[in-house]
Amino acid sequence: MNDDLQLLKNLGKTSAQWLHAVGIHTGADLRRVGSVAAYRAVRERGFRASKVLLYAIEGALLDVHWGELSSTHKAELNGQLDNISPRNKS
Repeated sequence: MNDDLQLLKNLGKTSAQWLHAVGIHTGADLRRVGSVAAYRAVRERGFRASKVLLYAIEGALLDVHWGELSSTHKAELNGQLDNISPRNKS
């Protein structure tokens, strides 16, 4: 099976399955949603993804290995994540 997401840098079978589970099926879907919202959706779905998934998604969008993201860039992603309020909280 060809999986568009697995063709992106950093994304393997498990991360692609998690993204599919939250309605992200293509690179275009991922670009539209963005790395922070995609990571948040995966976590809200109950998957125990670490922050490495956030960095991997961002790296996939930038076509770089996630380890090449600067600490400043990672801190910005974490800040964006902290500023998004959970959708399902009362």
